[in-house]
Amino acid sequence: MQWKRYGTIAVALIVLSGGAYAIWLSSQSAELPAGIASSNGRIEAERIDVAAKLPGRIAEVRVSEGQWLKAGDLVANMDTAEIDAQLRQAAAAVTQAEQQKLQAEALLNQRGSELQFATSEFSRAEQLAAKGHVAQEQVDHAKTVLTTAEAGVAAAKAGIGLATATIASAQATVDRLQSVRADADLVAPHDGRVQYILAKAGEVVGAGGKVVTLTDLTDIYMTVFLPARDAGLLAIGSEARIVLDPIPDYVIPATVTFVASSAQFTPKSVETTDERDQLMFRVKLTIPEELLEEYQEQAKAGVAGVGYVRTDSAIAWPDILSVKLPK
Repeated sequence: MQWKRYGTIAVALIVLSGGAYAIWLSSQSAELPAGIASSNGRIEAERIDVAAKLPGRIAEVRVSEGQWLKAGDLVANMDTAEIDAQLRQAAAAVTQAEQQKLQAEALLNQRGSELQFATSEFSRAEQLAAKGHVAQEQVDHAKTVLTTAEAGVAAAKAGIGLATATIASAQATVDRLQSVRADADLVAPHDGRVQYILAKAGEVVGAGGKVVTLTDLTDIYMTVFLPARDAGLLAIGSEARIVLDPIPDYVIPATVTFVASSAQFTPKSVETTDERDQLMFRVKLTIPEELLEEYQEQAKAGVAGVGYVRTDSAIAWPDILSVKLPK
C-alpha cells in the first residue's frame, strides 16, 4: 500500500510538472505579438565521421566517448606492418638507384678518358700518315677506336640519365607509401566532441569504414517547421530566438540560415486556403559560433525547445524573448 501511495504521488507530480510547462508555453504563445511565429524543435549538431581511407585492421582507438578533441588530435591508429615493410623496400630501391648513378658517373669518367686518348691517337695517326710514316690501315684502326670511345661516352651518359630517372621513380614510390602511412593515423578534422566509437581495436574495416563520429559543437542549430503563411515571410539572416526545455529562463539568440524551397509534406489537393495552410516548411535556426565557443561545455545536441522567428522585421522582440544567457 505504501509503494502504491508513493507511485500515485510520483504520477501526480509528473502530471503537475507537465501541466505547468504546458501552461508556461501557452502563456508565452498568448503573449506573442502579431509578426512573431513559434514552433517546437530540437537542437541538432553537424556530425563528422572519422573514417579509414584504406582497408585495414585497427591497431588502437585512442579516444573515449564524450572526449573533447581539437583539430589534428590523434583518434585511432591503423595497423601499418605491411605498409612499413613496403616503405622499407621502396627506400632500399632509392639507395640502389643512387648507387647505380654513382657507377654510371664513374663509368662516364672512364669512357671520357678513353675518348680523350682515342682522339689523340687518331690525330697522331693522321699526321704520321700525311708524312708517309704509317699505313692508312693504322689510321683506319685509330678512327675505329675513336668511334668506339665516343659511343662509350654516349652510353655512360645515358646510364646516368637512366639512374636519375630510376631514383625519381623510387622516391615517388617512397612518397606515395609515406602518404599512405600518414593516412593510417586517423586524426580529428575539426574541433568536436566524440559522439560514438563505431569500431574497436582489432576489427577490420573497409575503405571509408567509420571508426569514430564527432559532434561539431561550433555548428549547432534548431530545425523547426512553420506553415507556408509564416515561412514565406522569413528572410535569410533575420534574427531568431531559441528557448530550451531544460533552461526555460534563458533566451538564446539565433539566425535564420535556411528556409526550405519546398514543403515538407503536401496534401493531394491544395486548391483552398485552408489546405495551403497545411503546407509545412523546414526552417533552420543557427546559434552564433562565437556563442557556442563560449558555452561549448554546456552545448549539447538533442535538447528539445521552442524556436521563435519574426515574420515582420519591424516588430520588436517582446521582453519575454529578450536575449538572456547564463552567467
